[in-house]
Parts: sequence; structure tokens; C-alpha cells
Amino acid sequence: MPDAHHPEIQHDDHGAPAPEGRPNRRRRFSEVLQDLAAGDGERIAIADILTAFGDRAFGALMLVFAIPNVLPTPPGTSSVLGAPLLFITFQLMIGRPVLWLPRLITQRSVARADFARLVDRMVPWLAKAERLLRPRLSLLIGPVQDRFIGAACLLLAIILFMPIPFGNMVPALAISAFAIGLVERDGIAVSAGWAVSACAIGILAAVSAALWAALRAFLDTLLGITI
Repeated sequence: MPDAHHPEIQHDDHGAPAPEGRPNRRRRFSEVLQDLAAGDGERIAIADILTAFGDRAFGALMLVFAIPNVLPTPPGTSSVLGAPLLFITFQLMIGRPVLWLPRLITQRSVARADFARLVDRMVPWLAKAERLLRPRLSLLIGPVQDRFIGAACLLLAIILFMPIPFGNMVPALAISAFAIGLVERDGIAVSAGWAVSACAIGILAAVSAALWAALRAFLDTLLGITI
């Protein structure tokens, strides 16, 4: 019996069944992004991306919202991009078969020219990664495993959403690795996601400990309050 994560009916990138007799090679993530960037219209909405990736929408949108934060971005960018990640990762965690986003998010759009510039920056790196990606280590990917991935990514999205200077890059990298693993069903990428997640949480713990120590020292020195 098919499940929501691994349907027996093959679909194309828009979720429609592949025509009978036609080879069903799923287009790579980078190919779909390039098609979106080259489309008609001056703007591209989140709903357009959601439709384009069909049953791969969870991983695809996680990557779209996470990967810009891997690079240094203007202050406030992580909170803007992190908010949709909270919706997406929570639904992955609870096992929703179909991604739902509120109209407030799906109707948000960017200029297609800006999206195209972002895609131009992403595609060379994605193309190199995609040559190494393939379905493998299926033990790490599945309906139950995806829920654990969703829980980890939700925690990472919360960290990403917090205004921590330069604290968004490592969580964004971890979410990006998980997202690529989900899109390509590659357990190696998922393993990388778990490894980088551990680093992100370790960095957060170290930063939190340092801030707590500084606060204690401040209160003890200036106010005579010992915590």
C-alpha cells in the first residue's frame, strides 16, 4: 500500500502522473529552479515554487528558504526567511503528507530578476552536489525518519529565527543538507545534516554559556548580585 512519502504512482515535477510509456526521469532541483527563473511574469510567488516541486515541496522549500542564510546576509534576513521554515519543518515533523502554507506566505513574491540572480549563484554549487547525489542509505529516510528530520529542522529553524549575529549560517547549512537529502532521497546528505546539526547546537550552547557567564560577571561586579 503506498504511503504519503513514497507513492507508487510516479509523478512528474508538477505532481501529475507521467504519461504511459514515457521515461520518468525526475528533473534535478537545479533544473526546476532554472525553469522557474526563466518563466514568464515579472514576479515569482512562493505558490509558484510550491506547485513546481509537487511532492518534493518539503525539501525544495526548505532549501529555498535556508540556503540564502548560508552566506552573510543583511540583518533581519534570517528572521524573514526563517518564519516560513517554522511552518514547513513543523508539518514535516507531524507527518503531513502534503505541505500547506497560509496565503500570507504563498502570495509573497520576489522579482523574477532577483530570483534569477539567486538561482545563478546557487546552480553551480547545486549542480556539483547533484552529480554526487543519488537515492541510497534508505534506512535514514522514510515516513518515521522524516519526522525526526522535521523535528531537528524545526529546532534549527528556531535558532535561525533568533537574532544571533552570524548564528544563522551553521543552522542554515544543516537545514540545506537535510533538504537536499529529502529531495534526492540521499541518506549521505541526511547524515551530513545530522552532523552539522550537532555542530550548530554545540555552537549555540557555547554562545549561551559565554553570554550567561558575562551576565553573571556584570551583575556581580557592578551590582553586587551573585547568581
